[in-house]
Amino acid sequence: MSTLNRFFKDAIIYGIAAVLPRAINILLVKLHTSTLQSNKYAENTIYFVYAAYFNAILTYGMETAFFRFFTKEKNKGKVISTTFISLLITTLLFLFLMLLYSEDLSTYFGFAEPLYFQILILVTTFDTLVVVPFAYLRVTNRPIKFAAYKVLNIVIYASINLYFLLYIPYAIKNGNYVPQFINDHFYEHALVVYIFIANLIASVSTFIILSPVLFKFQFTFDKKLLIKMLYYGLPLMIAGVAFITNENLDKLLMTKYLGKETMGIYAACYKLGVFMTLYIMAFRLGAEPFFFNQAKEKNAKKVYAKILNWFTIIGAIILLVIIAYIDGFANLLLGKEEYFQGLKIVPVILLANLFLGIYVNLAVWYKLTDKTKYGMYISLFGAAITIVFNVVFLPKIGYMASAWATLITYSVMVIISYYFGKKYYMIPYRIKNLFIYLILSTGFAYLSFVFFRGNLFISTLLVITFIGFAAWNEKKEIQQFIENGS
Repeated sequence: MSTLNRFFKDAIIYGIAAVLPRAINILLVKLHTSTLQSNKYAENTIYFVYAAYFNAILTYGMETAFFRFFTKEKNKGKVISTTFISLLITTLLFLFLMLLYSEDLSTYFGFAEPLYFQILILVTTFDTLVVVPFAYLRVTNRPIKFAAYKVLNIVIYASINLYFLLYIPYAIKNGNYVPQFINDHFYEHALVVYIFIANLIASVSTFIILSPVLFKFQFTFDKKLLIKMLYYGLPLMIAGVAFITNENLDKLLMTKYLGKETMGIYAACYKLGVFMTLYIMAFRLGAEPFFFNQAKEKNAKKVYAKILNWFTIIGAIILLVIIAYIDGFANLLLGKEEYFQGLKIVPVILLANLFLGIYVNLAVWYKLTDKTKYGMYISLFGAAITIVFNVVFLPKIGYMASAWATLITYSVMVIISYYFGKKYYMIPYRIKNLFIYLILSTGFAYLSFVFFRGNLFISTLLVITFIGFAAWNEKKEIQQFIENGS
C-alpha cells in the first residue's frame, strides 16, 4: 500500500473519531434548540466559546510540540512524561485559582450563574489532562483506539443530555419515577445547566479511561527539553487563541450589539457549517502526525501537494452538497422555525471553513521548519481582521457581517501562508487546479442557493456535474489509487 493510500485509510478512521461524535452532537442541536429558547441557547454557545479559549491557553501549543519532538527525540518516554508533567502543573494551578475566584469571574465572563463557570473550569481541566494520551495514540498510529475513546465520550454526553432534557421532563409530567434528589432540584435550574453537567461527566469518564496510558512510561522531567518545546509551542498557543477569536468572537460581539436572541439564531445556523468543520477536523487528526512522520521521506513535498489537491476536491463537494440540499439539512437539524431566518449565512460560512482547511494544509511549512512564530503572526493578523470587521459592520448590516468577516479572514490567511511557504518550504501545489475546483463549486453553489433553491432536480444535476468533472480531471490519480490499494 502506498504512503498516500495509508494516509487516506488512517484519515478515514480518524474521520470516524471526528465525524461520529460531532454528528451526534449535531443531532443534539435539534434537541437543544427545541428545548431551549434562543436566549438560553446563546448561554450554551457562550459556555463552549470560553471552553475553546481555555483549552487553547491550557495546552499552550504543547500538543503540536509533542508531535514535533516525539519524532525528533530518541527517548520517547521523556517527551511524553515532560509534556504531561508540564500540563499537569499548569492545569492544577489554573483549577485552583479559577475556582477560588469563581464568583467574581463568572460575573465578569457574563455567565448567568457561577455554577456554569465552575463546571466549565472542571471540564477544561479534565480535557487538558487527556491531551497527551490522545496525542500518543495519534503519533503511534493507533487510530482505532483513538476513535473508540472519542466515540465513547460523545455517547456518554449524548445519553445524559437525553436523560435530563427529554426523559426527566417527560417523567415528571407523567408522574413516572424520578430519583428524589433530581426531582427536588430539577426546576431550580435552567435546563441549560444539564448540558454542562453532561459535558463534565463525559470529560471525567474519558480521563479515567485514558489515564492508564500515562503509566506505561517512567515519569521523568527534562527542563531543557521543556524549554525547547515551549519555544516551539507558545507561538502556536497564540495562534490558537487568535484562531478561536476568528471562530468565536463574532458570537460574543453579537451578544453585545444585537442581543442574545439574535446571537442564538446565528449560532444555531452556524452549526450547519459544522459539516465542513468535521471534515477539517478529521483531516487534521490524521494529517498532523502524518506530516511530521513523512517529513524525512524524499517524496514528502509531492505527497503534501497531492493531499491538498484531494482535500480541496472533497471539501468542494461537501460545500456544494450542503448548499444544494440546505432546506433538508435545516429541517433535520434545527428544531424551531425562528432559527431558519439565519440560513443565508451558511454558504458564506461553508466557503470560509473550506479556506480554513486549505490553510491547515499550508501550515505544514512553518511546523516542519520550526518557524511557528509565522503561524502566530498570520493568525494574529487574521484575528485583527475579524475584530475590526465585526466591530465596524455588525451594528450596520447585522450578523451577515460576521459571516463575511470569517470568509475574508481565512482567505487572507491562505494567501499570506502560501506566499511565505514558497519562500521557506516550497511545495509544488497544483494552484491552477485548486482555483478551478473552488470557482466551479462556489459558482454551482451560488446558482443552487439563489436561483434553484428547493429544485432538487437542478441542484442534484449541479452536484453530479461537479463530481463528474473532478473525476475526469483526476482520472490518472484515481487509477493510481485503485492500483496501489489493490
